[in-house]
Amino acid sequence: MKIKIDIDPQHEETPVITIQVKEWTDEVEAVVKMLRQHESEMPDAKGAAQPKRIVALEEDRSILLQPSEIDYIFAEKRKVFAMAGGRTLEMRMKLYELEEVLSSHGFIRFSKSVLGNLDQVDRFELSFNGNLCVYFKSGSKEYVTRKYVHGLKEQLLDGGGQRDE
Repeated sequence: MKIKIDIDPQHEETPVITIQVKEWTDEVEAVVKMLRQHESEMPDAKGAAQPKRIVALEEDRSILLQPSEIDYIFAEKRKVFAMAGGRTLEMRMKLYELEEVLSSHGFIRFSKSVLGNLDQVDRFELSFNGNLCVYFKSGSKEYVTRKYVHGLKEQLLDGGGQRDE
């Protein structure tokens, strides 16, 4: 692996990292994962650090979840829930707030009421109505509506689920 660094005062303030490879490899994936991990620990544009954990409720207890533990998040009857490890946990944040916070952790909109974690996806199956059925590593499944299928395909084809460019 070659590493080239170009320091020039004329470059924009935000660093840009370009990886040039012939094909996607485990080594490239490890580098990208490391960069994303570092990015998620950095403060955002407002100066707030990206959360490493999210608070969920189970019965009367508050539970700290790593974003990587969550398969998908969904809204139902004006409440927001997360599916994690086969458990349904209530979230205190609104769906659009979670989408904003978790986009750097591999979450993408599956439908108007569902966010999915691309890092937990096992496989996809096309449904007869044009929707995409997503199977997660945990065995649970959710659907990507036709409106969001194109965005999901593009994100997957642009490097295996790239986040926040």
